[in-house]
Amino acid sequence: MMPAMTLAERFADYAVGLKFSDLPAPVVHEVKRRLLDSFGCAFGAWREEPCAIARRIAGNISCRDGATVFGTTHRTSPDWAAFANGCHVRYFDYNDTYLSKEPAHPSDNIPAALAVAESADAGGRELITAIALAYEVQCRLADAASLRARGWDHVTYGAFSTTLAAAQLMKLDADQTRQAVNIAGVASAALRQSRVGELSHWKGCAFANAARHGVFAAMLAREGLTGPAPIFEGEKGFEKLVSGPLGDVPLSKTDFMILQTSIKFWPAEYHSQSAIEAALKLRKQIGDAGKIESVLIQSHDAAVDIIGSEPEKWRPTARETADHSLPYITAVALVDGEVTDRQFAPTRFTEPKLLEFVQRVKVERQAELSRLYPDAVANIVTVKLRDGRTLTERVDQPRGSAKNPMSDVEVEEKFITLAEPVIGRDQTDALLHRVWHLDELNDVSALFPVVDQ
Repeated sequence: MMPAMTLAERFADYAVGLKFSDLPAPVVHEVKRRLLDSFGCAFGAWREEPCAIARRIAGNISCRDGATVFGTTHRTSPDWAAFANGCHVRYFDYNDTYLSKEPAHPSDNIPAALAVAESADAGGRELITAIALAYEVQCRLADAASLRARGWDHVTYGAFSTTLAAAQLMKLDADQTRQAVNIAGVASAALRQSRVGELSHWKGCAFANAARHGVFAAMLAREGLTGPAPIFEGEKGFEKLVSGPLGDVPLSKTDFMILQTSIKFWPAEYHSQSAIEAALKLRKQIGDAGKIESVLIQSHDAAVDIIGSEPEKWRPTARETADHSLPYITAVALVDGEVTDRQFAPTRFTEPKLLEFVQRVKVERQAELSRLYPDAVANIVTVKLRDGRTLTERVDQPRGSAKNPMSDVEVEEKFITLAEPVIGRDQTDALLHRVWHLDELNDVSALFPVVDQ
């Protein structure tokens, strides 16, 4: 039996009805923190090859009333800006995380919201509201059903969240918004192959593509194009073919999901964050990693399945695999005593002596840790030393998790560390000020610093 309102209709009504005045002060503040963190991640990845490729492609398309490509003065169409800028935010695997039945990186929505906000002449308050909306939709869908269990990638849900954020910023009415959701949904499914085995550039670009699709769907609906319905509940719809039953997806104006998401303290896949913290604690006790004979990582099922089981993870040949390798990430933390961008340089993750050490890292499932997930993202790291001693560290809530959040000062420090080498101190300080005062900003185009070429 068809529900009284389809999910697309409920999403549309929620998007049209959500106002800045509905957002509690902590939600507004958290949106600012995530925007700042996203800019840092974007400029940190500025020189990476996929980001340069995305800028070149977006640079071939000019649009007078379009959106700025990060680091440039070029305005392209909003959908292509969502793609190019989305590649920047995501590529370093340093942006935020939400863990549930399906994991997500909800700040992936921010480049799409920025692009549409600029092209639509929206102000800071409208941008904040759209970002909060996108977080709400993507995280609620992640709570509803696992996509990876059925062979699809988590970015599939992002087509819906970015569509709704874009539709709200474009001021579409409820019927136009529903049509945008229909259009987005019919071609949204992304294969999980993006994150299996030896990973490629596409790992960091997959959500950007979903966002491009989401923004384009809203642009089409704005012009009157309709999409197939009911997109979720239909006989050949999203639930039947992609997600499985989604149930009653709740949409709240009081308990906003952004407050349950986590900021990354280290530039690596989120399930490794507690292993990094544990390894760094051990490194301080040991001093010289040459004293280590072997390493055991006990982890939960999600971590083992995603970043700790395939043979490629023990001998990465690409950055995308290295920052998704639990054995490599833990090993390099023990050896180098740090995890930064330097640990994911090709000269480092292919270094023979380090790779020999990685081969002495074992990963195994631990039932208790699996039962705790996703409320805790725990790892236990045990090192056996050559002198016969054994040392163990366990971390359940790594720094930056929703239950162990980074301070505003720490978020600022992360942003400055990533952005200042690329855009300089003056622009870094200016952007920092504008983001913290985003709700007072009338023109979001003031948020785009220029990289000196």
